[in-house]
Amino acid sequence: MHLTLASTSPRRRQLLEEASIPHDVRPSGIDDGRLTPGRCTPAEWVTALAYLKAAATARQSDLADGTLVLGADTVCVHDGRILGQPRDEDDAERMLRTMADTTHEVFTGVALICPRTRRRRMFPDRSVVTVGALTDTQIADYLATGLWRGKAGAYNIAERLDAGWPITFEGTMDSIMGLPIERARQSAATFA
Repeated sequence: MHLTLASTSPRRRQLLEEASIPHDVRPSGIDDGRLTPGRCTPAEWVTALAYLKAAATARQSDLADGTLVLGADTVCVHDGRILGQPRDEDDAERMLRTMADTTHEVFTGVALICPRTRRRRMFPDRSVVTVGALTDTQIADYLATGLWRGKAGAYNIAERLDAGWPITFEGTMDSIMGLPIERARQSAATFA
């Protein structure tokens, strides 16, 4: 099967490349920033968003036979509140200060759809991240880089660990970054 990623996320593409999974990219056109979760749980929310993205791409008429479409979405949840991608630098700063010296959850939803058969597999993946105390300088320097843009919770765990931020986690780093590769690979194998 040929994998089509229904996302423009550079992190998801990087994770697929690092796992040696050939793929192409077909953005779904879904603007999830305009949607709200209503009464569903964070796990249900990210799984629904992943499905919406995969389904929108799966409806494209020029997909090759044997294509499997992958959609994914990630959010952080702190004190029961969903933190998606920051709107601007002030929002990113608020998120970082909220999560500093506390523990939060990261949910990544994954959806795989075979456009030919309409078969689908969906699942959420949960991780727990603890961020230690951050100094005003660490936050200000990070915000100045602009690396917070497009990232759930305003951070990328691998980048922040490399920068020496005090972070520990339970779960897999790839899931926290936006795509639990092994679970997605196992789910994709059920389509063969």
